[in-house]
Amino acid sequence: MLADTFHDVASLCKHCDIWRQAGDTLVFTNGCFDLFHAGHAVYLDEARALGDRLIVGINSDASVRRLKGPTRPIVPLVGRSMVINALHSVDAVIAFDSDTPIPIIHALKPDIHVKGGDYSDPTQLPEYPIVSDYGGRVALLSFLDGFSTSSIIHAIHNGSNNRSH
Repeated sequence: MLADTFHDVASLCKHCDIWRQAGDTLVFTNGCFDLFHAGHAVYLDEARALGDRLIVGINSDASVRRLKGPTRPIVPLVGRSMVINALHSVDAVIAFDSDTPIPIIHALKPDIHVKGGDYSDPTQLPEYPIVSDYGGRVALLSFLDGFSTSSIIHAIHNGSNNRSH
């Protein structure tokens, strides 16, 4: 089953209202998801395990360039969205152009906002104040060591095939 891809927040919110009326717990996470790898897959599975529905926000190409530099993303938004959309753990996908998903979180008000293990203190996240204001919670997941888009790019540039994973 493919997830639903939404092109505007209002449509996503209407869909989430249906899930809420059914008593579902909504989990939201976000990321660039450039060069999808095992760390991403484990992270999204763990995020989904926290609730009934997983909504994934994906940074637009322009947003990725601002956050990661002019050579990124490697995979354009359409391709990144297709990969995330095909995952069993994901129920909805939406792209966003801002540097943070705060506008989506503000509109959606998910029960749980999830971030990866590269963060150690949820109160330091820019999303934390808005999530806590409406009564949601922020969950930090573990980091799967040895998997990162940056390390994959580094290995490709260096011609390295001596990776442990």
